[in-house]
Amino acid sequence: MMPLSLADVGEENTVKKIGGSPEVKKHLENLGFVVGGNVTVITSLNGNVIVNVKDSRVAISEEMARKIMI
Repeated sequence: MMPLSLADVGEENTVKKIGGSPEVKKHLENLGFVVGGNVTVITSLNGNVIVNVKDSRVAISEEMARKIMI
C-alpha cells in the first residue's frame, strides 16, 4: 500500500484506504474516491495530481493525495 501521490502516471490503481478526519473522508468520497474504486493518475506536478475517478477528472493537492492509499 502506498499513497496516491506516489502512483505512476497512466497506471490504474484501486483505492484501498482513505485517511484523514471525517470531514476529509466525506469530501474525498463526494469527489468519487471510495474504497474499492479505481483511480488513474493523469498527470502529476510537484506532488499535486490530476486523476480520473468515476469517469471524471479531479485535481487534488499533494496533501489530499497522501491521504488516499492505493
